[in-house]
Amino acid sequence: MSASASFQQRGPVAFLRPLGRCLVPVVLVIVWQALGKSAILPEYLSYPSQIGVAFKELWDQGELLPYTRDTLLRLFGGFFVGSILGVAMGLISGMSRQVNGFLDPLVAFVYPVPKIAFMPIAIMIFGIGSSTQAVIVALSVSFPVFMATQSAVKHIDKHLVWVAENFEAPRSAILFRVILPSVMPGVFAGLRIALALSYISLFAAELVGAHTGLGLLISEGQDADRFDIMLTGVVSYGFLGFISDRILLKIRSRVLKGDQS
Repeated sequence: MSASASFQQRGPVAFLRPLGRCLVPVVLVIVWQALGKSAILPEYLSYPSQIGVAFKELWDQGELLPYTRDTLLRLFGGFFVGSILGVAMGLISGMSRQVNGFLDPLVAFVYPVPKIAFMPIAIMIFGIGSSTQAVIVALSVSFPVFMATQSAVKHIDKHLVWVAENFEAPRSAILFRVILPSVMPGVFAGLRIALALSYISLFAAELVGAHTGLGLLISEGQDADRFDIMLTGVVSYGFLGFISDRILLKIRSRVLKGDQS
């Protein structure tokens, strides 16, 4: 199909929609740059061209790539472990009244506590290193995923389970063919919230006990009054978070067979 035929079939709105999504961020960056160049903004709000120069400086010095790599390894390691733990415990709690009665008060007590408060305990167990930051991320991730999964299990259409049981389906088949497909929309809702929390908790953890990472880069930039370097770390965090969220949504659409809700 030619480009003109595709345009006629989909209409101009479909082609203009991606441009509309980019319009606001582009305008904001242009305004930010103009205000910065005019010296209207305070010094600590480095403008985009300064951040770009700092980005190149860090790249040429060989610091940005290893800092970003270490941050991503901690983040995705902790996110993976926390997600698996949260889904597993959420399924068990949602399917068992006894387990739910035990875990509900515990979760209600621990969930409001900032997970960075467990940093001294994690350091005592794992030492100062990437494992400690990954543990803090896993703790932060596991709670919202647990609660989303538990709630999804409780709201499953009971008739689906009854039908499977009446056909004498084994428990494993009920779990993997009925329960899991039914709870996946809720699970992904929890995973998306947990992904944002994982970046927040990792930043706090990297400020406390990390020798590398974007959180440390931001702290070092602030200590040296290099606000361009500090904002380079902030922008890098935002960019990685955006890309991670888009990847998660792509995985969600594949798993849920194109559900875009």
